[in-house]
Amino acid sequence: MIFKYTAVNNVGAEKQGTIDAASKDAAITALQRRGLIVVSVLEETKTPLFERDIALFERVSTRDVVVLSRQLATLFDAQVSALQTFSMLAAEVENPLLARKLEEIANEIQGGTAISDALAKHPSIFSNFYVNMVRSGEESGKLSEVFMYLADYMDRTYELTSKARGALIYPAFVVSVFFIVMILLLTFVIPKLSEIIISSGQEVPFYTAVIIGISDFLVNYGHIAFLLFVVIIVTLWYLARTGVLSLSGVKLNLPVFGNLYKKLYLSRISDNLYTMLSSGVPMVKAIEVTADVVDNETYAKILYGSTEMIKSGSPLSEALDGHPEIPRIMVLMLRVGEETGELSSILKVMAKFYRREVENTIEGVIGLIEPALVVALGLGVGIVLSSVLMPIYNIAGSI
Repeated sequence: MIFKYTAVNNVGAEKQGTIDAASKDAAITALQRRGLIVVSVLEETKTPLFERDIALFERVSTRDVVVLSRQLATLFDAQVSALQTFSMLAAEVENPLLARKLEEIANEIQGGTAISDALAKHPSIFSNFYVNMVRSGEESGKLSEVFMYLADYMDRTYELTSKARGALIYPAFVVSVFFIVMILLLTFVIPKLSEIIISSGQEVPFYTAVIIGISDFLVNYGHIAFLLFVVIIVTLWYLARTGVLSLSGVKLNLPVFGNLYKKLYLSRISDNLYTMLSSGVPMVKAIEVTADVVDNETYAKILYGSTEMIKSGSPLSEALDGHPEIPRIMVLMLRVGEETGELSSILKVMAKFYRREVENTIEGVIGLIEPALVVALGLGVGIVLSSVLMPIYNIAGSI
């Protein structure tokens, strides 16, 4: 249950906010533990529908978290207390959702909760990776450095993901336009032309009969086909989201794009491990967190499996060796890093290498796909139109 409270702190300043508790008494007890003098505690009423709709569209972007991380690094470096830091930022940030979350975090910190534990209560904004990095900063006393590491890391990740997504948007757009043009031709143009061909009494060529048949199906049953298509897409999306259907292997084996996905995941793995190991996170914990955030089930299983070997004393290079998804060069580089005691530096080099490989692959994919899609679009429209226009020319020539 959510309760709204008004309270006074030990210097007489009034504080207002919300607290999640099982009952009103539990909420009062939790507030008192924070050193607050409770003035009032009221159960929060249900949000009106129109306000709920507005809140539904509120989100915290990666860019917001990057800026927040840099601000946190600056304030901690200036020796500002954690409570003051989060309270100040809650009042300053422009994103209303982030402001509310930061205020809740400040309240948690005032009640004695560690920063990492307070952040962990908001997983939609602060990932498991982010929380564990902050926890390592608390343990090592290097919070300002950790927040700067996080800002740099998220900047790199955001830029790389945006480029990869951009490479997929163009072909998706062209394919969508192709299907829209074809459907418009088959449902509006072809039926009128097919009437002329059929009424002429001439023999209809096979390829023309196929196009006319497809056109008739879309005109008469197109709405059913569309509904069926929507149901299939929604079902596949739901199964993929719930984990019943895994697309991890499919992504890695896609023609052209499979190589791009592999390099993207390898870059993410290298960068995550480098960032966490540089911040003092233990090896096994760093690998487990990386498996959580890599966003591919195939690589997550490889990483989780490697932790068992590492716990028994095997080096990381040996634990990852033998998997076709992990390039041999990566294993050899890790082995060099382990032998020289420069594993973190080697991971940084590999992360940079795979980022550059992703960028080069994106440029190559776009250069290959653009002309191929334009040619395919032209051929598709040309075949459909010529299948119907040729018989009409024959009719005109016989008159």
